[in-house]
Amino acid sequence: MISRSAYLIAALVTVLAGSSREVDAVERPPGFTTDVLPLLDRFGCSNASCHGKADGRGGFKLSVFSSAPRSDWAQVVQRARGRRIFPASPEHSLVLRKATARVPHGGGKRFDRDSDAYRTVHRWIAAGAPFAPTGEPEVTGIEIEPKASVVAVGGEQQLRVNARFSDGSSRNVTGVALYRSNGESLASVSPNGLVRVKDRLGNVAITARFLSHFAVFQAIVPRPRSNADEATAPREPWKETNFIDRLVHGRLRDLGIEPSVICDDSGFLRRVFIDILGTLPTPDEVRRFLADRRPDRRARIVDELLERPEYEHYWALKWADVLRVDRTALGHKPAYAFTRWLRESLAANMPYDRFVRRILTARGVLSDVPQGYYYKVVGDAGNVASELSQTFLGLRIACAKCHHHPVDVWGQQSYYGMQAFFTQVKFESTSRGEAIVTGGNPQTRHPRSGEVVYPHALGTVMPDHAPSGDRRARLADWLVSGENPWFAKNIVNRIWAHFTGRGLVEPVDDLSSTNPPTNPELLNALAGHLVAGGFDIKKLIRTITASSTYQLSSSPNETNRSDEQSYSHAYLKPLEAEVLLDAVCQAAGVPEKFEGVPAGTRAIELWDSSLPHYFLRVFGRPLRKSACVCERNPDTSVAQALHLMNSPRIHAKLAHDGGNVARAVARTQNDVELVDDLYLTFFSRLPNDAERQFCCEYLREAADRRSAAEDLAWSMLCSIEFVFRR
Repeated sequence: MISRSAYLIAALVTVLAGSSREVDAVERPPGFTTDVLPLLDRFGCSNASCHGKADGRGGFKLSVFSSAPRSDWAQVVQRARGRRIFPASPEHSLVLRKATARVPHGGGKRFDRDSDAYRTVHRWIAAGAPFAPTGEPEVTGIEIEPKASVVAVGGEQQLRVNARFSDGSSRNVTGVALYRSNGESLASVSPNGLVRVKDRLGNVAITARFLSHFAVFQAIVPRPRSNADEATAPREPWKETNFIDRLVHGRLRDLGIEPSVICDDSGFLRRVFIDILGTLPTPDEVRRFLADRRPDRRARIVDELLERPEYEHYWALKWADVLRVDRTALGHKPAYAFTRWLRESLAANMPYDRFVRRILTARGVLSDVPQGYYYKVVGDAGNVASELSQTFLGLRIACAKCHHHPVDVWGQQSYYGMQAFFTQVKFESTSRGEAIVTGGNPQTRHPRSGEVVYPHALGTVMPDHAPSGDRRARLADWLVSGENPWFAKNIVNRIWAHFTGRGLVEPVDDLSSTNPPTNPELLNALAGHLVAGGFDIKKLIRTITASSTYQLSSSPNETNRSDEQSYSHAYLKPLEAEVLLDAVCQAAGVPEKFEGVPAGTRAIELWDSSLPHYFLRVFGRPLRKSACVCERNPDTSVAQALHLMNSPRIHAKLAHDGGNVARAVARTQNDVELVDDLYLTFFSRLPNDAERQFCCEYLREAADRRSAAEDLAWSMLCSIEFVFRR
């Protein structure tokens, strides 16, 4: 065993060599910020359900997640007339007696008297409970080891977390760091940093936090290889159409899984119609596409769809959700004007950076700049800063309004630095109506320190003064610049999620440093492609839909059946409420009549998200009360299934004398032709032999051919193939 003197000599040599050195906590006096505060964090004392509550608990208030160390030290040492600590006899200190449950404590026992935590706090109190010992260095960051690893299904990986200090030293803080898994279905992590992988394949990230510093470990969980794999002849190489396929296939090789086969033409046609237009193809459109033998027919149909009016209607609906075009908050005319601006921008294929800039810097009479209603519906400067960051950067900073963000790097100064960009914005009445204007030099102050916080973008250094003129212009320059690490990634992640069923980062509006993408190389490449293409969204859509990755079948193979994040096959996703309602009406051949809306208006054309409609409400239409993607509920429910199977209104559409079923029955007495018509109408494909035979037998045996056809149509409408995009 190495002697103490030998240890000290070795440490001295390390220092002289200019390397970082690890300092044993026992060899130095404990400090509040580096020793005690992490324990308050680790044992939950400072979380929002305990003493971190707005009013504290039991007269004892700590900052949430230990975001205000000096205030927390005063609470422990000075408040309540100093009764919480007893330096003359540390073991009788109230903080230790409560933590070990020697006196009643609402939080229960937090640690034992023979634990390292107890000894640390005891030594700190005995040393006089200093905020920081003389010469104590500050924590500058943390490192996690390993940073990445391949871990087998059912395997384990022990993590080690080291804190770096301003004097170049480091310390092992594995036992007091906090850990979080971003994929509990793939892997869990113990309080001491032991990662346990479950029986799923994919990527999982484990975040370690010490004070306000974060580090991330990423694990790849590959498919276990078997003898059967070695005996199987290699498959035909997957065609790599563009960079997307190369990067996806590389990740699939790491995971040891094979992609599914490419979907057939009818499956591709239905998929791009739904994804680009929010609309089903008609039977005639399916027949024409299936008859097209040109090798570039798939690219051609994408080009055609991008020029159809349904494109601007559908994508305006999606943007209206995110930008909160809420009629109840804005009024009828403003909400309609904002929606019309969105449609016109999409119809003109306005570059995305210009689209965002025009929203951000809107100024003038609102009838001329209806995008300025965004400021009207979101509200005060703080809300604008928070929602704009979430919408256009994928960063959730709302928590930092009151305390340091619990799972990201943003502190209160970051939040108020963004807020300061919008404090000039106000509304004034003019002879032409209400106008959005900016002016003055309002100050923003930190709520704790009272110091002035000047406008500065997230992740940048605060300047020593506010910029002159409209501050939003300065923010817009930064937002859309190549120096911004989130802007392009945020929008390509959202669009990728729409077209594939899952974002490279999930949720798509949470691009925090502690929530890394499953395929960072692909996210970077997509963002670079968008920027190089002049922020042309249609060009990005063409690139995604041209890839073999997008065109894969939704039928998994034996190797990729459990994959839910690496795009080895197409993922099922339920049709959005408006898209599904339009699909029901189109398949039945009977349009929906919405209250107070011109006849023939489709659900994807509705600009009023508050228009009463039971179907849309049941199937998860958002109310547009926040920018969070969670407002549109993608989950299926029993209520939805029961409505499809029992709704009198749906039955009336299917049984309508002028509907598609009645017309198809009257048009042909040939059961094969009738069944083909139904399949093309509801599934955008022809039936296979077994399906055709079953349906024809059902029609022949029925007493009423039309009723039987209605039964078949209703069963198709209730099927997974109709309700989901495959």
